[in-house]
Amino acid sequence: MRSDHHVVVLGGGYTGMLAAIRLAHRTRRTGVRITLVNPSARFTERLRMHQTAAGQELADHRIPDLLAGTGITFVQGGATRIDPDDRTVTIDGGAARLEYDTLVYALGSAADTGRVPGAGDHAFTLDDPRTAARFAARVREVAAAGGTVTVCGGGLTGVEAAAELAEAHPGLNVTLISLDEPGAMMGAKARAHLRRALDRLGVTIRVGARVAKVLPEAVELEGGEMIASDACLWTAGVTVSPLAAEAGIAVDEGGLILVDPTLRSVSHPDIHAVGDAAAIRMAWGRIHGTCQSGLPTAQYTADTIARLLRGRPVRPFRFGYFHQPVSLGRRDAVIQFTRADDTPRRAYLRGRAAVLYKETVSGSPVKAYRLSKRVNVTATLSKGGRATRRPAA
Repeated sequence: MRSDHHVVVLGGGYTGMLAAIRLAHRTRRTGVRITLVNPSARFTERLRMHQTAAGQELADHRIPDLLAGTGITFVQGGATRIDPDDRTVTIDGGAARLEYDTLVYALGSAADTGRVPGAGDHAFTLDDPRTAARFAARVREVAAAGGTVTVCGGGLTGVEAAAELAEAHPGLNVTLISLDEPGAMMGAKARAHLRRALDRLGVTIRVGARVAKVLPEAVELEGGEMIASDACLWTAGVTVSPLAAEAGIAVDEGGLILVDPTLRSVSHPDIHAVGDAAAIRMAWGRIHGTCQSGLPTAQYTADTIARLLRGRPVRPFRFGYFHQPVSLGRRDAVIQFTRADDTPRRAYLRGRAAVLYKETVSGSPVKAYRLSKRVNVTATLSKGGRATRRPAA
């Protein structure tokens, strides 16, 4: 193993943090250098951003503190250019330039506000704590005036946000706008519990509605109907950084890096892509971006790089979904257990047991980072069993 091998990890979210810390542990005393690059020194718990949006104070985890004792160098800044031929990354438009031998691309995803006119100008997102805090301040004003908040997008993020807002502000009118039934991916019983919880909290649900435009004081639906909106939260769809595509790295139609079975770029094998940034296929189909799938890709990639540096063989990545945890405010939740392909099983949890389960899930990444400095902690709940033993199509 080369003692001067330099690994650069782009992105200090859930996957980048675990990849960097686990790799540091796996390569300790070898002289391998690891640099983690992230625009903010604060670690964002995106699993809890709906709590920030409702006005709750979260723990302020600092990336340098989480990295303390690992030997990892932290560079605060945003990657603005990758040159895969020279193996360099430009930070903040030229403020710094990093050379790498191995690159871990962990830039994740963000809310896609570019598809619908006005969403980028008039809607808030849950992409970072500062934006979520500004939204929370606006919500307090709207609630005091008895106004309406619209949540656009009925996926699990939208459901959690709508429930949290309605519970935290009983006088607030919350409207959840969704093309599909909220919790559509869940089984009938879990979905029914979710719907009852939203009804109990007074959330107005508009199913089958497609947003055509976001205005300063309203959301316009296809067909021209206007829904009053004093504040709009956008959770419909995600997009990824254009950095990989701009660098000439092979990507799919959505900009995700195309990877081989070991999560290495098909065009540039010295680049490993993890989490939401990678187009990953299992035998059962395409992985969709969640923390549940992202952390196992980070764990696998750290182990893969360590093995490659030692000249050892690498087995293909395997993953299967295990659950769909959804908080419904602070006092209720529902957990749908799933098959490897994320389709629902019969089993589910609800109520207090589900609240404890969900809190354990939400709090596990930071605990895993701290433990991973000393031991190899697994973040993989399921490798998919028989569903992932055959080669991907």
